[in-house]
Amino acid sequence: MAHVIERFAPLARDYDVLLCDVWGVLHNGVAAFAPACETLARFRARGGTAVLITNAPRPGAAVQTILDRLGVPRGAYDAIVSAGDVARGVVERRRGDRLFHLGPPRDLPIFTGLDAAFAPIETADYVVCSGLFDDTRETPESYRGLLTAMRARSLFMVCANPDIVVERGESLVYCAGALADAYAALGGEVLYCGKPHAPIYEAALARAAALRGGDAPPRKRVLAVGDSVRTDLIGAASFGLDSVFVISGIHAEEFGGGEAPDLGSLNAVFAAAGVAPKAVARRLAW
Repeated sequence: MAHVIERFAPLARDYDVLLCDVWGVLHNGVAAFAPACETLARFRARGGTAVLITNAPRPGAAVQTILDRLGVPRGAYDAIVSAGDVARGVVERRRGDRLFHLGPPRDLPIFTGLDAAFAPIETADYVVCSGLFDDTRETPESYRGLLTAMRARSLFMVCANPDIVVERGESLVYCAGALADAYAALGGEVLYCGKPHAPIYEAALARAAALRGGDAPPRKRVLAVGDSVRTDLIGAASFGLDSVFVISGIHAEEFGGGEAPDLGSLNAVFAAAGVAPKAVARRLAW
């Protein structure tokens, strides 16, 4: 049974490393959540290592620039590992193949320095999907024709952001994961680069180990924090990590709102997903 905690501090002593989600936990796409940033900074001050693990389809350095703009202090974290970083590795290994980029121009930094060869969908060898072209007005249904054309050519898709939706202020917008799932439903082959899949966790723990002097932390001393059952909780459980579920994120309205969550509904969702988070927090606060 899930229980709600008001403060993170009592849990801190049980863990050496935090793998913390970004959007929905540290910010909402408009502004940083000060209590969450303070929590990570205090965890680090006690000797812990905080690695931000995000499904953002951009390199970690580009994510850092966004966090700076939103007011997330650099003292809140030690490193950033993104789905974009994992996707870059795939593109680098396929050097010489022509790719079609399905996503907005703001995600082009994912290809910086890779000498990627771009091509239209008719001649591309594979697809890198980082999102919708215009997530302010489009939905996955807008892409039915394009996805069908991709499937007709049996194109392999690299999904650079497995999130289905994300908060942007008070709204939810579709992400690359929604298109990847729609393509997979058509029978298309998809590689998901971020949570809940193992490669991003492996990269994050390797980074944490390097920061801590080269020793890989035991998984029982690593805690994942996030606001998505599908990506954060299932990803952590699949990788053998404890987790804390932040209720004020994308699932808030499903469970009665962030201030007074319906624990019955929460537990039913956790049971259906086969996960058992260590705790539930209305928001991340020390």
